Amino acid sequence: MENKKLCMALFSGSIDKLTAAGIILSGAAADDMDVDIYVLLQGARAFKKEIGDDASKLSMAEYPHLKDEFMESLAKLKVCTWVEFFRQAKELTNVKIHICGLAGKIWGGEKLEDFIDLADDIVGIGSYMTAAQEADVHLFI
Repeated sequence: MENKKLCMALFSGSIDKLTAAGIILSGAAADDMDVDIYVLLQGARAFKKEIGDDASKLSMAEYPHLKDEFMESLAKLKVCTWVEFFRQAKELTNVKIHICGLAGKIWGGEKLEDFIDLADDIVGIGSYMTAAQEADVHLFI
């Protein structure tokens, strides 16, 4: 039997939404789903090597004035960082992370080496459209 497929468009580069994406990704990995993540626009900035897991360089999409409280709560609860969630999911199941070529260029990243080692390739938007059409579950974050 073939694994179910999750296609996630990760538009946001905010710490709260990246954390949510990581939690969802963990659930998909636990269900042994195949996952394709397409990193779009602001999401691509978070995947840049100089940003990555440095929460101080990421904003909050919801309630930005509560970022310190959010981060302190995550630490108190020993919740993984978004990068750790993504890395663990890649170790558990078939997860591919695709950086949108235009988004990468917007943030100064044109080569795979410009992004954290979780990124698998740089693709055009057509790849995302095909994956979204073929997925069993499609999420836009």
